[in-house]
Amino acid sequence: MRFLPVSLTTLLVELADLQETLALFASLEVDPVPGIADMVPAARTLMIRFHAGATTPEALAREVATRDLSARIAPSDKLVEIPVRYDGEDLADVAALTGLSVEEVVRRHVESEFTVAFCGFAPGFGYLVGGDPALQVPRRQSPRTRIPAGAVALAGAFSGVYPQESPGGWQIIGVTPEKMWDLSRDPPALFQPGYRVRFYDLAKRAAAAAAAAPVSPATGVAPAQASGGVSFTVLAAPMPALFQDAGRFGQTGQGVSSAGALDQGAFHAANRIVGNPPGATCLEITLGGFSVAASGRTVIGVTGAPCPLEIRDAQGRVEKAETYRPISLEPGDVVTLGQAPKGMRSYLAVRGGFDVAPVLGSTSTDTLAVVGPDPVTKGAVLEVHSEAHGLTAVSLAETPAFAHPGADDIVTLDVVMGPRSDWFTQAGLDTLSSQLFRMTPQSNRVGIRLAGDIPLERRDKAELPSEGTATGAIQVPHSGQPVLFLADHPLTGGYPVIATVADYHLDLAGQIPVNAHIRFRPIAPFADIVPAKA
Repeated sequence: MRFLPVSLTTLLVELADLQETLALFASLEVDPVPGIADMVPAARTLMIRFHAGATTPEALAREVATRDLSARIAPSDKLVEIPVRYDGEDLADVAALTGLSVEEVVRRHVESEFTVAFCGFAPGFGYLVGGDPALQVPRRQSPRTRIPAGAVALAGAFSGVYPQESPGGWQIIGVTPEKMWDLSRDPPALFQPGYRVRFYDLAKRAAAAAAAAPVSPATGVAPAQASGGVSFTVLAAPMPALFQDAGRFGQTGQGVSSAGALDQGAFHAANRIVGNPPGATCLEITLGGFSVAASGRTVIGVTGAPCPLEIRDAQGRVEKAETYRPISLEPGDVVTLGQAPKGMRSYLAVRGGFDVAPVLGSTSTDTLAVVGPDPVTKGAVLEVHSEAHGLTAVSLAETPAFAHPGADDIVTLDVVMGPRSDWFTQAGLDTLSSQLFRMTPQSNRVGIRLAGDIPLERRDKAELPSEGTATGAIQVPHSGQPVLFLADHPLTGGYPVIATVADYHLDLAGQIPVNAHIRFRPIAPFADIVPAKA
């Protein structure tokens, strides 16, 4: 085993192959090591997130290194059959790459039995292994910006089915009408680790069932019922606001990342200001311009980006209000958040919390996975819990955790080098820490797309087998222009991560506005983690 640093609370275990990865994953699930918070298995790595106060990377490596990797996982008795229309855009290219005819490619795919090794990339996306070795083809040189939901595709030793429309670089050989991810189903993901999978050709089964009945594209679950108490009517939302809580944890087995508020410090401060219990649902508002009317008496708090606040009462009188202070509202009051001169995101909490239905245990809206409550737009009516529990006194002592950056500022982010720093030349490593990177407008909750004058130079163009990625990971595609992953990032990725933002700077990263510049400051040189001595 090789132990590689990812962040201050995450490490990556590199193993010989997928079988060893699955054996280690199974061992740690059956007999857990104290302090492990979450694990993400991938092609030949296991990413482990741990509680900083419970263990250290060196101590965790020592415990993991003793595990037996010779065990083989017994196949599941669960078999899933997937109908396919074999008319994919890359089918002819796959035939050319393999030296087979199109008909032979289809025949070999249909006659293979696959096993779901692990899930990642997107909710419900299962990495399938066990197919015909002759069908192993590389990813496309240029990934597509749009791959349709249900696309059946190949990449390296894996086959898979895209559960929703998304970008991707796998070779598409067909499309299935089967719904791979359905929140009205338990569990939502049709593919679960260990399941056996077979594909069949729809053209040869004319009577095969059509696609399942559609569900709500946003959540697939019933919305929260009106509480009959205080509510807010949204009067303006230039950018849709999002419901967020502390995050959605424990769903990595289905390929679902944590999501949650990008600025966790501001989120928790907003709840403390109004006396809510920790983790109560707030609104995350991007770039201001948001306005709501209150139906009744309540208390709100606004934190994060220092946007100007105005309260207009039912008689038309306007008063200024402050962020990081409790604000008392009366029926008919209209609250307007102006555009913040600095920062990116504001958090609006109401005493009692917003009454919204959780999805997979969380009210966070994951913009990449399309999991969670609908985005909040003009005309929406937002209910407040009428019988909230765990309320405390409002807080008058909250302050911002840092000075919010402006578009002309340079923001310094501490980074942990790894896990794939050794995939880059010394010049590439020097470039990461020496030059400034501009945050481009093509940035969102999934990640910050960066532009630097000098691309980060890799040692070669080798392909990296898919492996787990952490929030804050700085992934470098072939262009050499890095992407800094934020809370809605995919669980796994196929490009090397040169470094990861230190946990204590993640909130700051979530507040960097477009056109600001980022300087990365390594905490220490890259080095493997050496297991502690017993």
